[in-house]
Amino acid sequence: MMPSCPRLATFAALLLCASAAPAAAQDVLDLPPALPWSGKSAALVARPGDPWITPAEAAGFRTTPRYAEVRAWLERLDAASDLITLHGFGRTGQGREMLYVHASKGGGPKRVVLVQGGIHSGEIDGKDAGLMLLRDIALRGKADLLDKVDLVFVPIYNIDGHEQLSRWNFVHIRGPAEKGAEANARDIDLNRDYAKVDAPETRAMIGLIRQLDPILYVDCHVSEGFDMQYDITFTYAGWGKYARHRATADWLEQRFGPAAMQALTAAGHTPIIYPSPIDTRVPSKGIRYSPEGPRYSTGYGDFIGMPTVLVENHMLKPYRQRVLGTYVLLEAALRIAGSDAARIAEAKAQDRASRPAELLTRWTPAEQPIGWIEQFKGVAFEMVPSPASGRPEQRWTGKPITFRMPIIGQRPTERVRLPKAWWIPPEQAEVIDRLRVHGIAFETIEAPRTLRLDRVRLVDAKLAQPKEGRVPITAGFVHGVAEQVLPAGSVRVPADQPLGLLAAALLEPESQDSFLAWGFFPEMLAPVPSTDAFILSALGERLLATDPAIKAAFEAKLQAEPGFAGDPDARLAWLFAHAGTGHAFLLQYPVARELN
Repeated sequence: MMPSCPRLATFAALLLCASAAPAAAQDVLDLPPALPWSGKSAALVARPGDPWITPAEAAGFRTTPRYAEVRAWLERLDAASDLITLHGFGRTGQGREMLYVHASKGGGPKRVVLVQGGIHSGEIDGKDAGLMLLRDIALRGKADLLDKVDLVFVPIYNIDGHEQLSRWNFVHIRGPAEKGAEANARDIDLNRDYAKVDAPETRAMIGLIRQLDPILYVDCHVSEGFDMQYDITFTYAGWGKYARHRATADWLEQRFGPAAMQALTAAGHTPIIYPSPIDTRVPSKGIRYSPEGPRYSTGYGDFIGMPTVLVENHMLKPYRQRVLGTYVLLEAALRIAGSDAARIAEAKAQDRASRPAELLTRWTPAEQPIGWIEQFKGVAFEMVPSPASGRPEQRWTGKPITFRMPIIGQRPTERVRLPKAWWIPPEQAEVIDRLRVHGIAFETIEAPRTLRLDRVRLVDAKLAQPKEGRVPITAGFVHGVAEQVLPAGSVRVPADQPLGLLAAALLEPESQDSFLAWGFFPEMLAPVPSTDAFILSALGERLLATDPAIKAAFEAKLQAEPGFAGDPDARLAWLFAHAGTGHAFLLQYPVARELN
């Protein structure tokens, strides 16, 4: 007999309960009450004893299968159906083989819908929904979904994180009992890695995207946030008016969204465009629409002209309900992509032929709502004092309510005009490698070349908190044009190419997802070689006497920073760093811009 766990327990007691019982975290922690649900999609579940029941169905959706069990089930389906083939496409950091299933009727090349589950492996609804859908395509009469498109399904993207199953992962999500971790084995969130490509899993996925060039890319997640009546939500980069590429965004908003909403509603689900909250403690403050950068799957798809859908099932809905809603959404995605395949291809071609002249790099919430949801389907809550936090916390009652929800958009605050090209020194091999991974076109010069280029110097550079395997840098920037001799082996990246906007996001210093922002050039912050203090002080005195600009900047820094003013070595180092052009690395961005 397992020991009982008190509803209100000390942390030590919770740990004792966790080690003694196989219960899910929500059996120890109080989650809000689940709203009643009985949708038509419940008929999709296989009956007990069915030879092709999926592991999650067999467990009553209380648990989700591990990687080895998923692989074995898919290998059996591959052997049973000519429509299904299982492939490997890379290795994780811990050496596990990454898998995708290709569902196709054959008969020549067809356009592809790419679906992935488990990029955040505790948000695993897509995996179990995809297994059910593959079974029904292969064996249960839904092969017509492959008449006009192929399906490529990655059941588990973040496999190493998936295998870190624990009842204490993703405790805010109602089921399954144990879940994987958010990040991979190096603690890199793979849905923050599309731009910088630090993880082997990301490298493999971008390779698969380039191989398939899908007409639709679906990334399955589960939300955080506040309680609400909606169970299946989804969105796209730039929802509203913030897309970087308009033609594919218009198809998503005008065609995909209505088709998915109709299918989900008919199956008994309550869908909405993902309501990203401004403040989870005060839901009525509104939901956020904003641009996205290419670090995310949806932002990456937007930058490369690939229609991309982010599925965000609601965390507090039961696992069975969420999986069934995902199944319905994926089936609808295959049908609308099949019927609109030519239209999507045209939208992709239109976006890739566009040549934006500017890149939006900064924005701030708009002062007034850009729209309203007049009858937002929320859930009531009370604020109850918590002995744990020492403040009132939300206690959701399970009572459905409606209220008027503001939509908060963004106001642009900074744009950069794109140059004709970017120039990268040959020694920046890490950056050049990333360009190859993304498929960004560039040329390498075989002989030195002299050009007038826009060079960038960092101002007030600071290291940010380490995250995603990197130490990001924040700074201001000063641009200046000067003649430069580019050595043989230098790389020229033209802006005039289908991936020119992605190149801009990676190479423009002001971009929030640039290699610079992610800390790819730590040498810029290394101190310059020094010498004896009596030499430095004499040099500093000469500078202060002969260079009014340096003198003004130095005196301003003395006034603004008492710590600097009282540090003789820091004063001399600052003056030496500003003494001339001989310091090739300090605060000098190595990527130059070729102006139009």
